[in-house]
This record gives sequence, structure tokens and C-alpha cells, in this order.
Amino acid sequence: MPKHYPIYTIETECQDCYRCLRQCPVKAIQVEGGRATVVPELCIACGQCVAACPSHAKQVRSDMFGVFKLLRGSRPTYVSLAPSWVTEFPDISPQAMIAALRKLGFSGVSETALGAQEVSAAVAQTLCQGGPRLLLSTACPAAVDFIRGYMPELVPNLTPLFSPLLSHCRMLRRAYGPQIGVVFFGPCVAKKTEADNHPGLLDAAMTYTDLRAMLREDGINPASLVPGPADVFMPQPARDGALYPIEGGMSDTVKAYAGNAEVCFTTLSGIATIEAALQGIQNHVLPRPVFVEMLACVGGCVRGPCVSSNRPRLLDQLDVFNRAAKPVPDMPIRPALVAISERKNPSPVDIPVYSEDQYVKVLRLIGKFGPEDEINCGGCGHESCRGLARAMLEGMAEPSMCVHFLRKRATRKANTLLRCIPAGVVIADAKLHIIECNEHFARLFGEDTLMAYEASPGMEGATLEKIVPFIGLFRRALETETDIHRDALRQDDRVFSVTIFTIEPRNVIGGVIFDVTGSELRRDEIAQRAREIIRKNLETVQEIACRLGENMADTEILLRSLAEGFSSGARTIAEKDLRGRRP
Repeated sequence: MPKHYPIYTIETECQDCYRCLRQCPVKAIQVEGGRATVVPELCIACGQCVAACPSHAKQVRSDMFGVFKLLRGSRPTYVSLAPSWVTEFPDISPQAMIAALRKLGFSGVSETALGAQEVSAAVAQTLCQGGPRLLLSTACPAAVDFIRGYMPELVPNLTPLFSPLLSHCRMLRRAYGPQIGVVFFGPCVAKKTEADNHPGLLDAAMTYTDLRAMLREDGINPASLVPGPADVFMPQPARDGALYPIEGGMSDTVKAYAGNAEVCFTTLSGIATIEAALQGIQNHVLPRPVFVEMLACVGGCVRGPCVSSNRPRLLDQLDVFNRAAKPVPDMPIRPALVAISERKNPSPVDIPVYSEDQYVKVLRLIGKFGPEDEINCGGCGHESCRGLARAMLEGMAEPSMCVHFLRKRATRKANTLLRCIPAGVVIADAKLHIIECNEHFARLFGEDTLMAYEASPGMEGATLEKIVPFIGLFRRALETETDIHRDALRQDDRVFSVTIFTIEPRNVIGGVIFDVTGSELRRDEIAQRAREIIRKNLETVQEIACRLGENMADTEILLRSLAEGFSSGARTIAEKDLRGRRP
């Protein structure tokens, strides 16, 4: 099954910051839906996006499962260890590191620097035989891919040689058999593309991050191991080839072989530096042969994208320098011990050409209607507004990437809202100086304030205390970080409805103010009339109550008299009846 590209994005972790795009020297980043992903066809695998990503959304493909599977198989597997390991593990001795790798299951450990020495010898031989006036190194695969893709006219100037790593793979397979497994450990992402492109030579390229994970997985602590007599570099330790990780290291070793050849040696580190130095060089005749040592990473391999060292770079360079054997001047020219020739072919990146009308149309989408609008701030990750426009034309960018355009659009919307809101609106800072206000706010507080607003719309910087009579409410809301609302705040002969709210705690505060004086007067009239109606209703109720009281009294007298009359009449009849019955 084909491997996916060495660099990928965890989209859910991408924070829409475009930092990877700013760091990418070839702008091989596509932004879609606010998520930045790598475009393999444009990428040179320099890994700068991985090192720059603050949220670790850019990740390097881990081949750890495949390496563990390789170690459990029947083939003996050897390590090609990059010389920069001494800066990644500064407290580990070479013997302890070899012991740790052997404990992981590797049959032996060899130094990639051995391959570097073969490359140095082959380059020196080419220079002494009168090769091209300009010779570009091929030790760094990311730099080589940049030349092949973005400066293809210089491909004939690349040394027709393997990289030190692939040369070392050839050496190991010649020494221990063509069927062995070879795994590289180093600071580089681009080595993974070498492994993908040369599976017959290199089985896997791993980073120092991968190595730490493998040691942790097997519970191996190199510092606690006691090395044995077999824990040595195979087939022998490297010499001056160990200088390759630092700027100028390759040139120093080539010089030692090249002797008195009339060659100018120079080092270019960083893709931007390489491009700036070599742009258009093919149109000039060089006065003398020049060898250019190209390194994609500024500072060399000791500052590769997959290193964890945060020490001063000089200390890392000194560690490499002290570890390596110093080149011996005037070493005899010798052929390479193994065949390491490889002709490089151009692989130009398709860069479409767009018309000025197309640029103008796209630039207008991001509010760029003239050269004065193209501020080239770089916030989008591109060096210029036209660079963003090109990326949009290529379908690799979105209008929302232009921070200046978004800010202007947000400001216009905010200003429109402020103008349309019928209330007075003011925004102030922690010192209660106005950040922004609308015309309605200025009209609330007199002619002087309105004149100040007309002279400086928004009244930025004006002191709120000199304008608003109820400044204490603003102070209280700012200090307590609570919203304050007053329906009817009386100030002299006026009544205000005031709402004060926090925008940024203890830093920015806002206020919405209505003049409700007329509404309060009408409310008072209504309240007065209501009170009169209530009073009259109370009087009526009281009168009804009184009359009901009088009627109840009269009724009681009448009923009582009737009752008494009825009871007296009943007694008279009863008495007569009794007398009539007596004998």
C-alpha cells in the first residue's frame, strides 16, 4: 500500500493562524475552510511548517509500526545514524546510544557520516577534473527538490551524486548483504521522501522524535545502560564526514580532498537564501569555479525541523565540531568506494500565468482597488497582496485570509451599526477615554460635544468624564466587571435610560444611552390621572360602603320591630286561648 506524504495536517487542531504558510518557503500550503493543508506536488518536505505550527497541527508521518515489524522479521536490520544525534542526546555517550539501539533489536549501528565522506571524495574529484563552473551540492534532499522544482534551469549544475544517506545505504548493503534492512534516524523530514523514492536502498527514515518514542515504547533508557564490547560503530567510526550537520562542514571536507584546486567554496543555508543567491545566475559567466554547499535549514542539520534542542545554536555546532575528526589538508584524491552516481532530472512545478485583468478582479474581492490599497502586510502568510491574489486564482487561498480586508469590513459594519442605532453609543478604555462613539451620543450632551464629533468623528481619545455627568456608573461597571442598567436616571431636568456593559474585563467598556425625558413626562401625566381615577373610585367605594351601612341599619331596625310585633301578637292570642279553656 502506498505511503501517504511525510507531512500532514490534523485539521481539527489547525488554528487558522497561517503561521505555516508564512514559514513555507515555496507556499505549498492550501487554505480551505480556514484549514491549512500541505500540497505534496508543491512541497519540498523542508519541514519548516512542522517546526512553526504552534498547535502541532502539522505532523510528520511516523513509520514506527513498519520499523517494529521489520525488527521482528528475519532480515538483519542496521541503523544509519545522522551525526547530529550528539546535539539531540548531548548527555548520552556513543557506546550507550549504540547499546540502546541494539536493545531495540537492530543488528548494528553505523554512522551516516561514512556516506558523507564518500560524497566529499567524489565531489573533490569532479572539481579537480574540471567540471562545470558552478557546482551545487546534493547532500540536502530538500534543497535538491527545490532546485528541481523551482529553479530547474540549474539542475545541470547539481552534482550527479547520491546524498550521504543513500551513499551510506549502498556501503552497508555492500558490507552486510543486499537483503539487509536499513533504517535512518535523524533530524530531517525530507529523508522520508528519499526513503519513499529509493525503497531498494532505504527501508525507513525516522526522526529523533520517532527514536524517542521507540525507546519509550520499549522502556529503554540509554543513560542507564552499561555498554559492552560489541557496542561500537560498524564497520568503523566516521571521521571528517561528521562535520556535515553544520554550515560549511561539507565544504571543509571537500577542500581537504580538493587540495590546491582554484575553487571558491560558499555555503547557502535556508531556501530563501538559496533562491536569492542563485536567481538568474545561469545568465552570467563565473570568473572561477564555485562550489555551493546548499542546506535547506538555516543553521544546518543541527537546526532541522525534528530536533528538540533549545540550546544556543553555537553550542550544538561546537558539539558536532568536537565530535568529528578534523579534515587533514591535501588528502589524496580517491574514487568513491561504492557507486554513488545519480543523475538528477528537472521536475518543474507548474506555475500558471495570469493576466492583469484576472489579478485586478481577484484583488477587488479583498478590497484592493488600487496600488495604495496593497499594503503587503504579510498577515495572510504571503509576501504581498498579489501573492495572495495568485494563491486565490490557484484555488489555494480564501478572501478571509486578508486580515486588513476583514478589519476594514468589520469596521465598516460597526460604523454602519453605530450610525443606525437610534441611541447614543460610546465605547471607552480603562482610563475612560473614548475609543468610539456615534453622532447620537454626541447630540445627547450639547452643542460643544456635537461640534467636537463633527471635527473628529468617533471622538477617539476624548475624556468621557468631561462629557457624561454620570461617569460614576462607568467607573463602577469597570471596577466591578458587572453590567449596570438604569431605566430613569435623573440628571437636572433630564431623564436618561442608561445601560453600561463590559466588553473586555477592566479594559474596555461600552454604554447605550437614551434621553427619555419626554417619555417620563408623559408617564408622570398618566400616573397623575391614574391617581385621580383611583382617588375618585375610592370615594365612590367609600360612599357605597356608607350607604350600604345606612341601609343595613334601617333594615335591622325594621326587622327588629317586626319581630317584636310578631312576638307580642303571638303572646296575646295565646293568652286568650288559655282563658277560654278554663272552667
